[in-house]
Amino acid sequence: MMAYYDDILEFEPNLQGAELRIGIVMSRFNLDISEGLLGACTAELKKYGVQEANLLLITVPGALEIPLTVKKLALSDQFDALIALGAVIRGDTYHFEVVANESAHGLALAQLEAGVPVANGILTTDNDDQAIARMTEKGAETARVAIEMANLHIGIDDIEL
Repeated sequence: MMAYYDDILEFEPNLQGAELRIGIVMSRFNLDISEGLLGACTAELKKYGVQEANLLLITVPGALEIPLTVKKLALSDQFDALIALGAVIRGDTYHFEVVANESAHGLALAQLEAGVPVANGILTTDNDDQAIARMTEKGAETARVAIEMANLHIGIDDIEL
């Protein structure tokens, strides 16, 4: 959707998901949190009209495996946007930082290299309680981000000035 802002043509946020194809890659590590994210995410996708037939869910062992799978899906030219879901919960070792940083970095690279929007729904928290408190909102947020960014990129492809 386009509108004018001070005589400048502007894209407006578009959350209409009826025709969009969305892929979801979810970590099975911290599965209860991941499933909470997934439930909120899919409910929000459906709320905005994304059809179940246009959704694909792939699960992977952990957060570090998500970026490669996201990139593979992005390069398939079958999806308008992708969603990454998982939880990295701080432990007693440096491993938390590695997994949190590298999964986020990998997702950023995947979307830049493939040109397909990726909504990052990988929670990084200090403990389980924080993850539980955030999973519903974060899951729903990733759905809205995926829809908005997919529509934005489709709109950019169709722009004529």
